[in-house]
Amino acid sequence: MALFQTGLRRAAAQLSPCFARSGQSLQRQLALASPSPLSKLAKLQKACRTFTTAESQSPMSLLGDKLLAQNALKANAKPPKAPFFPETTDKKVGYWLLGSAVSVFGIVVFGGLTRLTESGLSITEWRPVTGSLPPLSQAQWESEFEKYRASPEFKLINPHMDLSEFKKIYYMEWTHRLWGRVIGMSFVLPTVYFIARRRVTPRMAATLVGISGLIGFQGFIGWWMVKSGLKDDLFAPGSHPRVSQYRLAAHLATAFVCYSWMLLAGLSIFRTHRALRNPEAASSAFKALQSPALRVLRGSVVALTALIFTTVLSGALVAGLDAGLIYNDVFSMGNGIVPPTSELWDKFYCRKEDGSDLWWRNLLENPSLVQLDHRILATTTLTAVLALFAYSRTGRVKVAIPKDVRKGVNGLVHLASLQVALGISTLIYIVPVPLAAAHQAGALALLTGALIVGQRLRIPRSTMALVQRKLLKRAPVERLSGAIRRV
Repeated sequence: MALFQTGLRRAAAQLSPCFARSGQSLQRQLALASPSPLSKLAKLQKACRTFTTAESQSPMSLLGDKLLAQNALKANAKPPKAPFFPETTDKKVGYWLLGSAVSVFGIVVFGGLTRLTESGLSITEWRPVTGSLPPLSQAQWESEFEKYRASPEFKLINPHMDLSEFKKIYYMEWTHRLWGRVIGMSFVLPTVYFIARRRVTPRMAATLVGISGLIGFQGFIGWWMVKSGLKDDLFAPGSHPRVSQYRLAAHLATAFVCYSWMLLAGLSIFRTHRALRNPEAASSAFKALQSPALRVLRGSVVALTALIFTTVLSGALVAGLDAGLIYNDVFSMGNGIVPPTSELWDKFYCRKEDGSDLWWRNLLENPSLVQLDHRILATTTLTAVLALFAYSRTGRVKVAIPKDVRKGVNGLVHLASLQVALGISTLIYIVPVPLAAAHQAGALALLTGALIVGQRLRIPRSTMALVQRKLLKRAPVERLSGAIRRV
C-alpha cells in the first residue's frame, strides 16, 4: 500500500507540467474563440479612429475643421485696442475745473478793484512774457513812471502823483495781469496733459481746448481795453480819461463766459460720476426731469440766466461811463422818477448830422440813460426771480420739482435780494470801493446760482446713455443671481 501511494505521487509530479501546458493552450484557444471585453474595447477604439480618419477627408469635415481653426485663431488673437478717449472724464479734471472757476471768480473781483482804484492804466505797454516781472531797479521804475506821465490820466487826474504813489497803482495792475497769466498757464498745460493721458472724453477735450482759446482771447481783450484809455482822442476834449465802455463790457463778458464754461463743465463731470455710482436712482431722477410740468420751469431758468447776463453787461456800461456817480437817490432820478426826455435822448451823443444814431448812441453812451437802463434791468431781474420762486410752488410744478432744484430756486431769491441791497448801497454812498467790488462779486454769484439751477434741471443725454448701458449690463447678472437664490 505504501509502495502504491508513492508511485501515484511520482506519476502526478510527472504529469502536472503537461496539464499546465495544456491548460495554457486551452486558454489561448478560448481567447481566440471568444475575445475579452477589454479586447473588444480596443478594437472599437481602433475602428473609431479609422472612421474618423476616413470621415475627415470629406468636404464637410474639411469645412468644419477650417471653421474650428478660425475660431481658435480668434480666441487666441489679441483683444481689440481700447478707444483713445474714455467714456467718462476723470473726477480729478472736475476738481481742477472748479478750482479754475474759483480763480476766475477771484480775478473778476480783483479786476473790479483795479478799475475802481484807477490802477488799470498804470502799465502802458503789453508785454505778455517780459512783463511778468515788475521793475527791479530804480532806473526801471523811473522809466515806467515816465511812460505813465505821458498818458492822459496822469495829465488830467494825477498830475501831483509821485513815484511812491505810482508804485501802488502799478502793483495793482501788475498783480492783475500776473494773475491772468497764472490762470492761462495753469489751464493750458493741464489741458494738454489730461488729453494726452486719456483722462477726458472727446466732448470734454473739445471743451477744454475751447476754454484755453477763450483765456488767450481774454488776455488780448484786456490789452485792447487798456489801450483805449491811453489816448485822448476817444472822447470829447476835457472829459474824464477812461477806457472804452464797450471794451470794458467785452472784457467783463468774456470773463463771465469763461467762468460759466468752467463751472458747468466741472459740475457735469461730478454729475456723471454720481449717476454711474447709483444708476437706478439716476434713472429715476432723469425720468422725473422729463415731466411735462417742468418744461416751462426749465425754459424760464434759461431766460432768467440770459436776463442776468444782460444786466451784468449794462452794469459794465455804467462802470465804464462812471454813471453811478450821478443820480444817487433810490426811487428818483433828479426831480422825478426818470430824468427829462431831453436829457435821455440828447443829440450831443450823435455822430451823424441827420441824427440817425440818436437812440442807440444814447442807450450806450449817455450816462443818464445807461443808469436808467441798469435800474430797469435790475428791477426786472429781481421781479423775474420772485416770479420763478412763486411758479415753482404752484400746481403740478410743486409736485414734480426735484428737491435740489427747489433749494436752488430758494438760493436765487437770497442772492438776488442781496445783490439789490448791494446795488442800492453802492448808489447811495456814491460808489465806495468795497461796496462796488462786492456788488460786482454779487452779480457773478447770482449768475452762478442761475447756472446751477439750470444745470440741475438739464437732462444730460450722454449721461443717460451711460446709465442705461450700465443697467443693461447689470440686468443679466441680477437675473442669474436671482435664479441661484431660487435654486
